[in-house]
Amino acid sequence: MRDPQRRTRLPRFDRGFFASGRSFCQIGEGEIGGKAQGLVLVDDTLREEFAHERFPHSEVRIPSTVVLSTDVFDAFVARNGLTEIALSDDPDYKIAQAFQAGSLPAEYIGDLQSFVDQVRIPLAVRSSSLLEDALERPFAGVYETKMTPNNQADPAERFRKLIEAIKFVYASTFFRAAKSYRAATGHGPDDERMAVVLQEVVGSRRWNRHYPVLSAVGRTYNYYATGSAEPEEGVVSLALGLGKTIVDGGACWTYSPKHPAAPPPYGSTSDLLRYSQNRFWAVELGSLIKPYDPILETEFLTEGDLGDAESDGVLEHVASTVDPQSDRIVSGTSQRGPRVVNFAPLLKRSDREFNDVVERLLAVSRARLNADVEIELAIDMSRERARDLFGFLQVRPMMVSDRSVSLGDDELARDDLLLASSLVVGNGILETVQDVVYVKPAAFQPGQTHPIAGELAGINAMLVDEGRPYLLLGFGRWGSTDPWGGVPVVWGQISGARVVVEASLPDFRADPSQGSHFFHNVTSLGILYFSMDERDRAVDWGWLDAHAARAETAHVRHVRLDRPLLVKVDGRRRRGAVWTSTHQE
Repeated sequence: MRDPQRRTRLPRFDRGFFASGRSFCQIGEGEIGGKAQGLVLVDDTLREEFAHERFPHSEVRIPSTVVLSTDVFDAFVARNGLTEIALSDDPDYKIAQAFQAGSLPAEYIGDLQSFVDQVRIPLAVRSSSLLEDALERPFAGVYETKMTPNNQADPAERFRKLIEAIKFVYASTFFRAAKSYRAATGHGPDDERMAVVLQEVVGSRRWNRHYPVLSAVGRTYNYYATGSAEPEEGVVSLALGLGKTIVDGGACWTYSPKHPAAPPPYGSTSDLLRYSQNRFWAVELGSLIKPYDPILETEFLTEGDLGDAESDGVLEHVASTVDPQSDRIVSGTSQRGPRVVNFAPLLKRSDREFNDVVERLLAVSRARLNADVEIELAIDMSRERARDLFGFLQVRPMMVSDRSVSLGDDELARDDLLLASSLVVGNGILETVQDVVYVKPAAFQPGQTHPIAGELAGINAMLVDEGRPYLLLGFGRWGSTDPWGGVPVVWGQISGARVVVEASLPDFRADPSQGSHFFHNVTSLGILYFSMDERDRAVDWGWLDAHAARAETAHVRHVRLDRPLLVKVDGRRRRGAVWTSTHQE
């Protein structure tokens, strides 16, 4: 995608853009970045493929998009003298504050003011950097997105909030996690330039909240195919409300589009209620008093619960009801009982074309990019709306390895096996890891995982400085923003890991989140990623504990081994193992 990206120029923004029917325009003369380029590539295809005759109950479109090109970013950084602090080791908040103090180049202010004058719906300000979504090393979620309600009565106030959001996204180019990611992919600290995408937030106003009924992240390749599903059939993650729930690794509903009615991977109704989504994100439109904080991503976001969604008239589209008498799950919300967000009204009814549209979007996106892809959607629907609206927000290529590696049953029977899993992402053999960083089982408490992220960051920084790759071992989902779902690390805090393991504990499970930006970056970097459950052979914790600690904190232990581990992943059969030595004694 890089070469066409550098040549693409969009029509210049003008006051008639929103009445023109065009999908794109740009402010500035520079490049539009990876995210915008992906949307431009598929725009004509979507228009051709999704004529109303084929899908009479669905409308597919890219939200109206204005791109602030890279030359605006370059001028902003240069004219405000921000290069030194941008490339420094200062904490993120100091860099963000310095960027907020800067002024956007005067020659672009008029167009941005005109833009605000014409648009009165919530806006998403998204990154679209030159490195983002490149085929060879696609970035995802490395840079920030900020949403603004854009509903203030005073146009000057709406303009001010838009400018603050743009400067926040600009600053995120130089946040610590972004710098670590660029270093891990072989890029220098200043090898990046940022365009910004200004997009309407797909959804509807529901009381004082604006949000879509659901969001979706779809992939044409399923790293965790189970049951009758095959990897090549793809996978889709769904969440009520804004897609932040999915991309941040929160609780969502994951299914194979070839098997939309397959039963969920839960052992009981109580597990289904416990682990399914119970909160959602929306843009706050009301007078909720929140601290002024232009460097906070969620400054204008609010969380709701299932009761809020039901009051808003949304839950009926995505939920089912537990019948307390029979312990059965009944599709819809027409009867009383606990609600569970399982999207049965969309996935199990033959008269709904929802899954057909998602399948087709995945297929045409893959064909257009000539690669496996990940797409992000926001879907809005209501009884008053004639057609369901599918907002196509993003498409990016995926990295899928085709190297042949075989892992036999005899190897899994070796006495020196440290751990094994039947749910593994990646493919290959690694014999260079001699350090293990692990969360101590006795110290791990679900819901109290924020300190662990900070402790890991310190050990990671030391190992990165020494140039020593390591195996990272913990519980739940790595990168989850929900402290009950796992450890809420960002990539920069574990950037030196080359093997990542999600182990299990009794009464604690967290399903892998394939839609998260964290997961996308793990796969694009070729990290070998193990997800373990009760069916897998348990980790040999005693062997790890027998080694002297190189570093130890309240929750984390680092050991250095006398010789490298052997790590082997059979991507075709989706299983892998780690042995304590490269050869059996």
